[in-house]
Amino acid sequence: RKFVIIDSEIGYTGGLNIADEYINVKERFGYWKDNMVRIQGPATWNLTNLFLNMWNSFYYTDESYEPFRIDHFMNETREIQEDEAAMNEMGFVQPFGDTPLDVEPVGENVYREILNNAQDYVYIYTPYLVISYELQTAMQLAAKRGVDVRLMTPGIPDKKMVFRLTRSYYRPLMKAGIKIYEYTPGFLHAKTFVSDDKVATVGTINLDYRSLYLHFETSTMFYYHPVIED
Repeated sequence: RKFVIIDSEIGYTGGLNIADEYINVKERFGYWKDNMVRIQGPATWNLTNLFLNMWNSFYYTDESYEPFRIDHFMNETREIQEDEAAMNEMGFVQPFGDTPLDVEPVGENVYREILNNAQDYVYIYTPYLVISYELQTAMQLAAKRGVDVRLMTPGIPDKKMVFRLTRSYYRPLMKAGIKIYEYTPGFLHAKTFVSDDKVATVGTINLDYRSLYLHFETSTMFYYHPVIED
């Protein structure tokens, strides 16, 4: 999980760790490509809760999370809910977390739902590709029913063994009609889905077993939101 949360009002989240290569001050694997989002408003409260839940699981200090809540968010949320036109214009923003401590692979389920519901296209950034049969099948079936599925992976690897594993999935995916591109200027570290101009996710969840089943991860879903075009 990668969070920067400011007063529960502004949040930054996505693929970037705090290291020089992520902002291309230091070059290790060519140009580093990553995605982040800046969230402002009530959705930031989800990030705050995810952070505090983990913080207090190791070092319990907060009896209540209410001191971290910005009061005007509650009024703002109620006003938006009462104005259906405003909601349609703004869309929905839903940060969520994934954890190995339950029985639900939330990240994989979100990705599969995007693929299963796509009608026109699904574009995917992932630095690693070591997927389950179910996720591979969802990608293949989407392509076979005419959805334009495009997958971008790194052209320059940070982990050579994982790079070889990633490429081992190319043949069956391409046979189903999926277009695969490798980012040649350097290392692609972004974890992003975008589909049909309607839904997108930006987060930390790679398409590999560690992210999908073993890690504490996070992502943010955008639904009918103007930022999807970006």
